[in-house]
Amino acid sequence: MGEAEDVVQEAWLRWERADRSAVLSPPAFLALTTTRLAVNVTKSARRRRETSSGPWLPESVDHGVSPETAAERHEAADLAIRLLLEKLTPAERATYLLRKAFDYPYRRISEVLHLSADHARQLVLRAHVHLDAERRRPVNVAAHRCLVRTFIAAAQSGDLAELEELLAADVTGHLVLQ
Repeated sequence: MGEAEDVVQEAWLRWERADRSAVLSPPAFLALTTTRLAVNVTKSARRRRETSSGPWLPESVDHGVSPETAAERHEAADLAIRLLLEKLTPAERATYLLRKAFDYPYRRISEVLHLSADHARQLVLRAHVHLDAERRRPVNVAAHRCLVRTFIAAAQSGDLAELEELLAADVTGHLVLQ
């Protein structure tokens, strides 16, 4: 409700500042301005952060889960990480995992992976595009198991140091998870 009021108020302010002699249709001007402002609000960074990262992420640790549920969660993480290994470069995979799975800010991602924050942001955008693409690469079974184990341990314990090290080594080429 508050955002809608802000959009209407901003549209009115733009109408007040506009050169009305150049406006052919005041209703069209106001409708177009309001629509564009509303679209900008829905695409804002604040809205993107409030969107769910996806159903494949493991839930928080629940020590009362059944073995079947734990196995299902492990399998979901296993499949998701296999997809990341098949479709993304090491840098895209690292930035995507840290951003989407653990909600790292871009500044922190840049520190962990030794990239600029803008580069990290661009890599996450490319990862989204590549995940939708049809391309797939072969996956090294040992590297896959290692990343799944490290990811699940980080998600369960909250200690991300080992995962950060693994991803950073993969990005710099010291470790190959392909």
